[in-house]
Amino acid sequence: MTEQTPAAVAAAYFDALGRGDVPAAMGMFSPQVIWHQPGANRFSGDHTGVDGVEALLGGMMEVSEGSFQLAVTGPAMVNGEFVAVPVRFSGTRAAGSMDMAGIDLLTVREGKIVGVRLFSEDGPAEDTFWGHA
Repeated sequence: MTEQTPAAVAAAYFDALGRGDVPAAMGMFSPQVIWHQPGANRFSGDHTGVDGVEALLGGMMEVSEGSFQLAVTGPAMVNGEFVAVPVRFSGTRAAGSMDMAGIDLLTVREGKIVGVRLFSEDGPAEDTFWGHA
């Protein structure tokens, strides 16, 4: 079996997310994945392992009252094991809403996502939306 390229792994991950197939998306992660969540909010910091990423995303869905959405908005850009994907993410809850552009930077090794770094166009607004624990 041929190992998938970083671009193919990223495409499969975002395709699974777009279909709402969370188990397939989680299956793209290495068991040792490290997700670096930016900002100064309740979700900021490093989340390790598939369980840590699942807990993070589940918490985001809970806080956003099930409204959190992510959409790819342009072609992936690949540099070796790094894949940068332009995205738009949004959510609405009683305390307010957010809708902004960002970049998801995936690190892919041996056919699995081993690292995730996120960038948003308005970090303070994202922090306000997610709030503090």
